[in-house]
Amino acid sequence: MRNKTFLLVFLLMGTMATFANTGGKDRKEDPDMNGIIIQSENGRPLKDVSITAYNATRKEKTAITDVNGNFSLTDLKPGVYKFIFQKDGFKRVVKEKIILKTNEDYQMNIEMAEEVIYDLMPSPLRFNSR
Repeated sequence: MRNKTFLLVFLLMGTMATFANTGGKDRKEDPDMNGIIIQSENGRPLKDVSITAYNATRKEKTAITDVNGNFSLTDLKPGVYKFIFQKDGFKRVVKEKIILKTNEDYQMNIEMAEEVIYDLMPSPLRFNSR
C-alpha cells in the first residue's frame, strides 16, 4: 500500500510540475495557417500549388499543396501577412493584410482559376482582291 501511495504522489507531482512549466496552458504561441486549394471551374483539389507567406515584406515560409489540395504553414510569427498562391497554368492569387495573432490558428480556402492564354496565329485564310 505504501508503494502505491508513493507512486501516486510521485505521478501527481510530475503532472503539477509540467502544468506549472507551461503556465497551465499549451505553450504553442505561434499561429498556424492551413487550408485547401481547389479549381474554381470544377471544385477539384489542386496539387503542387506553391504558397508563400510574407511578413512585413520578408519571406517567412513556403508550402506546397498535397494531392488533395491541402497545405499547412506552421509556427508563423504573429503579425500582418501577405499570402501568394501560384501554380503554372493558373492565375496567381494574392491575399493581403491577413492578421495572425498569438495562440490562434487560421484556415484559408482558396479557389484558383485557370489562366487563359490565347495564341495569336495568322489566319490560314487569304483573301484575294481582284
